[in-house]
Amino acid sequence: MSEKKPSRPPMDHDEFRKIGKETVDYIADYLETVQTRPVYPGVQPGYLRGLIPAEAPQDPETWEDVFADVERVIMPGVTHWHSPDFHAYFAPGNSYPSQLGDMLCNALGCVGFSWAASPACTELETVVLDWLGKMLQLPEHLLAGTAGAGGGVIQGTASEAILVALLSARTRIIRREQEADPESSDHDVMKKLVAYTSDQAHSCVDKAAMIAAVKLRKLPTDSDFALRGTTLSAAMDEDRANGLIPFFCCATLGTTPSCAFDKLLEIGPLCCEENMWLHIDAAYAGSAFICPEYRPLLDGVEFADSFNLNPHKWLRVNFDCSTMWVRNRADVVDAFNVDPLYLRHDNQGLVTDYRHWQIPLGRRFRSLKLWFVLRMFGVKGLQQYIRKHVTLAKVFETLVLSDGRFEVSAKVVMGLVCFRLKGPNSLSEKLLQKINETRRIFMVPAKLRDTYVIRFAICAATTESSDIVHAWNIIREQADEVLTGVQNGV
Repeated sequence: MSEKKPSRPPMDHDEFRKIGKETVDYIADYLETVQTRPVYPGVQPGYLRGLIPAEAPQDPETWEDVFADVERVIMPGVTHWHSPDFHAYFAPGNSYPSQLGDMLCNALGCVGFSWAASPACTELETVVLDWLGKMLQLPEHLLAGTAGAGGGVIQGTASEAILVALLSARTRIIRREQEADPESSDHDVMKKLVAYTSDQAHSCVDKAAMIAAVKLRKLPTDSDFALRGTTLSAAMDEDRANGLIPFFCCATLGTTPSCAFDKLLEIGPLCCEENMWLHIDAAYAGSAFICPEYRPLLDGVEFADSFNLNPHKWLRVNFDCSTMWVRNRADVVDAFNVDPLYLRHDNQGLVTDYRHWQIPLGRRFRSLKLWFVLRMFGVKGLQQYIRKHVTLAKVFETLVLSDGRFEVSAKVVMGLVCFRLKGPNSLSEKLLQKINETRRIFMVPAKLRDTYVIRFAICAATTESSDIVHAWNIIREQADEVLTGVQNGV
């Protein structure tokens, strides 16, 4: 009987070198020509199932066959976030240095839940978060490389950062209340807890409160859609009078609907006086604080217990990379410390183990791509990028204001312009529908109280002023059709 030969791997080292280079060429070609593709897909739900077999193949297929299906199957259903015609949501981070960092991360395959799991994975993250923290001029107590008790960590998303902050705050207040009343159970305390945020805050704050099983109050904002200290103070007084325990506030710097900024210098001292956890969510706008002219918007961060921003939005880093800093890392570790024998190591207690700073156990070597980006763009290069986007937003704002049929609905501070057709909400709803149906540009709406607005975000790294004019021409064309239809009773 002849010996069975070992199965050949689907791709050996030599093939990987050849195919990998071809794939890099494909990626570079895609990004270079992305604007030639319709920015928004024209497929219907379920389109993909009919294009591929119902079951996985029994025998290996060739790379050529697999890769051919990228254009046939995948690309027809892709929304091209890196197209200069993409103006939805917020800017998606992207750059070749970041992509190379992710490639190396994938190749190394570190699962850096502890220092021992891969020392470089932990130590680079700690140092690079200090780099970025210094770029933001964060207070010393939020950095790791000092005598302070704080430090930084990379979460997957701002949603995770907010959840980690909320659960840490919940643990801290439960222990504090039980010290005062040893007879009270966790449930006794939790049913009295109340957290606060603005009515403009991201829905992930609602989700975090839902997971944490605590009451969340969404407080009304002022004429600039910002949460004020007086509003928060009144809500806290009311809740205390009803036997509740205020314990957490999430302030937003750069809200999703309109990029509004809560009044941190009013909220911060109040939270500090009341010994209430203050978390600052600056997922989008936080990157701009590396520019001196925007850094005053972060004044008051010294009062925060935690703070997050997303380099994967506006700092040229590919998703996922959400940076978070905490005042007292012990508050986070106490909330998440589960320490079985198989995860312990000889240097335990002497080094950072990031598994105690997050929801999952496993974690990728995400600091590599952030490190590559910071080094290859430099602070000045990143500042220039952000300033360009803000300038382009101002160009679009000027175009909107030049047409008396339109109005700008919120103050333009960063790279977002909220605008609408004057008149009932139905006009702007119809306008956005018609614009997106063209598949030439893509935008999404928001509600500012009861007013329907269209969000125009500067997103792609390659966006130029000509792209802004191109988008505005499409918007005006479709507005002509909408308004003509109204006049004709259509």
